[in-house]
Amino acid sequence: MDLPGALPQPLLAGVPLSVLDRSRTRSGESEAETLRGTVRLAQQVEELGYHRFWVSEHHSVPGVVGSAPTVLAAAVASATSRIRVGTGGVMLPNHQPLVVAEQFGVLESLFPGRIDMGLGRSVGFTNGIRRALGVEKDAAEDFSAQVQELLGYFTGTQQVHPQVHARPGEGLRVPAYVLAIGEGALLAASLGLPLVIAGVKGEQELLALLERYRSTFRPSAWAQRPYVVLAATAAVAATTADARRLLLPEAWSSAYSRTRGVFPPLLPVDEVLQLEMTSKEREIFERSLDGQLYGTPAEVDSLLGGLVQRTGADEVLLTTNTYDRGDLLASYRELAELAGLRSLASR
Repeated sequence: MDLPGALPQPLLAGVPLSVLDRSRTRSGESEAETLRGTVRLAQQVEELGYHRFWVSEHHSVPGVVGSAPTVLAAAVASATSRIRVGTGGVMLPNHQPLVVAEQFGVLESLFPGRIDMGLGRSVGFTNGIRRALGVEKDAAEDFSAQVQELLGYFTGTQQVHPQVHARPGEGLRVPAYVLAIGEGALLAASLGLPLVIAGVKGEQELLALLERYRSTFRPSAWAQRPYVVLAATAAVAATTADARRLLLPEAWSSAYSRTRGVFPPLLPVDEVLQLEMTSKEREIFERSLDGQLYGTPAEVDSLLGGLVQRTGADEVLLTTNTYDRGDLLASYRELAELAGLRSLASR
């Protein structure tokens, strides 16, 4: 309850905030510099009090060098001391569950109590990449069985390959999360696992999926109750216009990739504003900003905090990208202030 005369509490106050960084390259930046930038960002958001820092898996995608998430997670965990570190996610169809269990077993053994295992079901987006990975387009259809086999290596109960054990891994408990789009939420519920989800198709569909996830959730050894991590892009700046500018480099990369088949490095905002776009590129560019949350601290608190309240999300996973790393960190700092993360981290 707010005291008379006191400023109202932000809607985001007390909400755990986390970061997913895809290691997006910037124009004029080497891939090595990009990866070091990811590690540095993890250190910075740890100082701000963020709860988790996750890295992603993309193969043969120009402009994205987050291709080996467990390797990068090890570098991040080595450079930090408190923040939880994990994957958003390991794309399980691309790997043998035993190898994934062993990799996370190593991470958990080296950094006990700090490792998360976010699991996704995507495969390579072209035939060539899928052939290079040794998987077919339908490999994701076995995702449920793959997750169960993987978890079985940690509990020692998997029977797909009798007498095969994960060393290290067996006996360890690495929290597992399902990265879901649409009906994948029901898989997380059936396995009794926390859910990571974005409202990519509109809020009403998101709310309906979350209701079904919660109502069909089966408690497990991994989670006794439903747990929802809401993935969102949110940019904060002094003005609404400045916040929108932060999202323009990624919007242009999206438009470029959709029309030319190549995902380019992020460009400076001023360069993006000077580009001459075709009508198709302009349409995709503007549409890619739909659903993105941006504005002043008060505006984003209303937008993102309101969404958290309506969805009942337990946590927010921020997925924002922009060219200027300083601007990105400033946005994350403003969000940390809204959520009160600094005061929480100092307790």
